[in-house]
Amino acid sequence: MPNPTAAMLVIGDEILSGRTRDANTHHLAGVLTERGIDLKEVRVVSDDHGAIVAAVKALSKAVDHVFTSGGIGPTHDDITADAVAAAFDRPIDVRDDARALLQAHYDRSGQELNAARLRMARIPEGATLIDNPVSTAPGFTIENVHVMAGVPSVFNAMVQSVIPTLTGGAPMLSETWRVQRGEGDLAEPLALIAAEFADLSVGSYPFQKDGRYGSNIVIRGQDAARLDVAMAKLKDIFPA
Repeated sequence: MPNPTAAMLVIGDEILSGRTRDANTHHLAGVLTERGIDLKEVRVVSDDHGAIVAAVKALSKAVDHVFTSGGIGPTHDDITADAVAAAFDRPIDVRDDARALLQAHYDRSGQELNAARLRMARIPEGATLIDNPVSTAPGFTIENVHVMAGVPSVFNAMVQSVIPTLTGGAPMLSETWRVQRGEGDLAEPLALIAAEFADLSVGSYPFQKDGRYGSNIVIRGQDAARLDVAMAKLKDIFPA
């Protein structure tokens, strides 16, 4: 039975401008691999309502789970919640349980729950809150879309809140063999291995060190026995 599938939607002008480096994709990919959920696509869009709506609609139809990152804070350009609500044709407003979480948080810190901060309690109708143990302001899940913050520490915490609720499949196993030869020398033998082990993924990732070319050959799959056989054949062809 195939594994569940996922896509990630990264939202924010700061990512597209190069001002901020996206770390959330790397984190999510690793967690999903361990859970046995296959990440099929990562898409990055600007802080544009129409672009977010279109991406959410397309991705939610294409995969089992969509994870969004960014745009649910208190400022004017945090428009993700509204866009996701629009994608599912749901009304959105301040919700009592989300407000209560924020009120308690700001009371403890001696700060005011002002209008800007209250924006983070606006939740689409029918959504389930995602716990945020770092800074309290919740994310939410609506249908198969999990909407989370862009700050890496908060995003990671929200992922940990969501992942245990999802059904996974067989974890993806991975083995690497380092070869001190350039890809031009590896291409033909690797093609033969890839054809023989079509149920596995065979990849070559080149590097250069001390003026010498080499490649890290990575074989991935869900069947440990098949992976062992493929790696043994690889090592026979390219001994250490």
